[in-house]
Amino acid sequence: MTHEANQLEIESLEGAFAICKVENYTLANLEAPFCFACKTDQERSLVCLESDVPGNATHIDGGWRAFRVKGQLDFALTGILAGIARVMADASIGIFAVSTYDTDYILVKAGQFERAANALERAGYKMI
Repeated sequence: MTHEANQLEIESLEGAFAICKVENYTLANLEAPFCFACKTDQERSLVCLESDVPGNATHIDGGWRAFRVKGQLDFALTGILAGIARVMADASIGIFAVSTYDTDYILVKAGQFERAANALERAGYKMI
């Protein structure tokens, strides 16, 4: 089951985000409004508001803004993130995507945020 762009609402989130590598999560504020943690056998990553970057971050890439696909997405839906990524690629805008149980988040560099919002709107996404 696919989900058409004109049925999706995309919400702009306030604040500047950072994508970080951390030594561990002991200094991460896991109760912050936005805190995405990911651990693999090779690294520990954290996406959070710039104001919440922990002191033990070893690499920090700041200056990101975020969009959220509004609502809870059913796991049977396909192509949602691919469709958004395609719009961004066609506009030559790099993204960093994060998915949660309920929905998807798309981060773009702050300087490209308005261009990204306009590209999504032109593609049929409802921007809120």
